[in-house]
Amino acid sequence: ELKMLRCSLGVMTMDRIRNEFIRGTVHVGRFGDEVREVRLRWFGHVQRRNMGYISRRMLRMETPGRRKRGRTRRRFMDVLREDMQVDGVKEADVEDRGVWR
Repeated sequence: ELKMLRCSLGVMTMDRIRNEFIRGTVHVGRFGDEVREVRLRWFGHVQRRNMGYISRRMLRMETPGRRKRGRTRRRFMDVLREDMQVDGVKEADVEDRGVWR
């Protein structure tokens, strides 16, 4: 992401210009922040639907059995909880679309 921004500005890594300055120059946010925003927006969309929709049921589904050995993979709901904590929103805020967005 930053490689393309640096190239478009004609800045090389040897120039030792900070990434925050480059992002501020072209008015582009961090990619991870935008991904988090889209993920939370989708979660709010799914949560406002009724329980008849499969996407809402699958979001809360627990699979039976044990998880594999080794480092446990992050579940989507765990990632969403971290995102909500970073943005300072609660799961109860989903119904109020203005607060959620």
